[in-house]
This record gives sequence, structure tokens and C-alpha cells, in this order.
Amino acid sequence: MKRFFLLSIIFCVFIIRGYGQVADTARYIKTSTGYLMVLRQGDDVFKEISRMAVAEKIPSANFTAMGFVDARFGFFDFKTKEYKPKDFRDVEMASMTGSIAWQKEQPSLHIHGVVTDASFTAFGGHLLSATVGTGSLEITVIVHDKKLERKMEEPLGANVLQLQ
Repeated sequence: MKRFFLLSIIFCVFIIRGYGQVADTARYIKTSTGYLMVLRQGDDVFKEISRMAVAEKIPSANFTAMGFVDARFGFFDFKTKEYKPKDFRDVEMASMTGSIAWQKEQPSLHIHGVVTDASFTAFGGHLLSATVGTGSLEITVIVHDKKLERKMEEPLGANVLQLQ
């Protein structure tokens, strides 16, 4: 009886402290070509990719992803040099593709995607922000050996990947 009581207390402490919860799981692992990242509900996609780029000192990379998100897309208006945003909630990220470069010593992400809703209507374009919805988002990151930078180019008024 004493042993059962002690095990019950240990189990309760384990649960209360949150051990084994999703929040404590790894977000990515190293692969032969880069990384495999799995984000979960509530994770900020841009924040987590940027965090990994800094932690792993990724010089530059391209990535693809699929899963469930709440997304904000933007359509770039060349006259105003601003994005016109539109939000989509509880959608499936059918395809996401992007790149990691650097700008002013910080990760610079350029991401496009296509999401679908429950009626299979697709929407897409330049991704301004995304949070993982119900489920997860799987991201395959392919790392390049050269550090690439982005710079603002005029008259375009947009950050452009530099190949020098």
C-alpha cells in the first residue's frame, strides 16, 4: 500500500510539472540534408523556424511544409509598397515553401503557401504569419553551405535575396 501511495505521488508530480507534455517535446531533429521540424498547436511558425536558424547557425536554406494552420497571407501592392493582408483560420496548409537567409544579422524568412478550407477551396500567396492550428505542421529544411543575405532593393521596395 505504501509503495502504491508513493508511486501515485510521483505520478502526480510528474503530471503537475508537465513532464511528457507536447510543449516539452523537441521541435526538430538533424537529418542528412538539414532538419526535420514538427510544430504543434499554438506554435508560431516564423518564430520557431527563426529560432532554429539562429540556434543551428544555418547559413541559408529552403524548406517545405504541410499541416494545419491559422494563416495571414499578403498580396504586395507595388504602388503602395505594402502588403494587403487576409486571414484564414482553421485551414490545411496544402503546401508551404520558403527560404532562410539573413538580414542585419537576423534570420530573414520568405514564405509562400497554399491553404484549403473544409470546402476544398484553395487560397495562397505570400505568408505574413502563421500559427499551427489543430494537429501539427511538418517542415523539411534543406540547408545550403553558403550564407545568403537579403537586401532592400529600390525601386521594387522589397527585400531581395542576394547571391554574392
